[in-house]
Amino acid sequence: MSHPEAEKRFAADAMLGRLARWLRVLGFDTVHIPDVDDHDLVALADREGRILLTRDRHLVTYLRPRNSLLLQSLSPHEQLLEVAEACGIGMAEDLFTRCMVCNTELRQATEQEVATLVPDKARARPGPFLRCPGCGRVYWPGSHTRRMRRVLETLFPD
Repeated sequence: MSHPEAEKRFAADAMLGRLARWLRVLGFDTVHIPDVDDHDLVALADREGRILLTRDRHLVTYLRPRNSLLLQSLSPHEQLLEVAEACGIGMAEDLFTRCMVCNTELRQATEQEVATLVPDKARARPGPFLRCPGCGRVYWPGSHTRRMRRVLETLFPD
């Protein structure tokens, strides 16, 4: 990762799926398992040294994870700012290094994968083309990533 704080790892509870995706865009290893039991989520976060992100006061008070952050906001963008302030993180030089869906680190797609998995219109773009070894998704810079970059540049102007 291009910034040392990327070593921070997170576990997002069931209600924080959109926040988890934004943290993954920034390059942070962020586990999000929507149907996991709260006790199992706390055990996973503690075992793997992750910061547990939640809006559930009960989870923090009664299950007492080792390292947690109780978020206040309902907005994923504001939640991201809460995490950034509390954990001292910011925007990385290299965005989109993890799969937004399954959290696996992305790798460069092969020419064969680009030829068979990327639509013709997107293939004409300069790339890079990245592939998730976990779930097989292919990523490339397009309008979606440009919009996401603009959002992040607004949230993290420095």
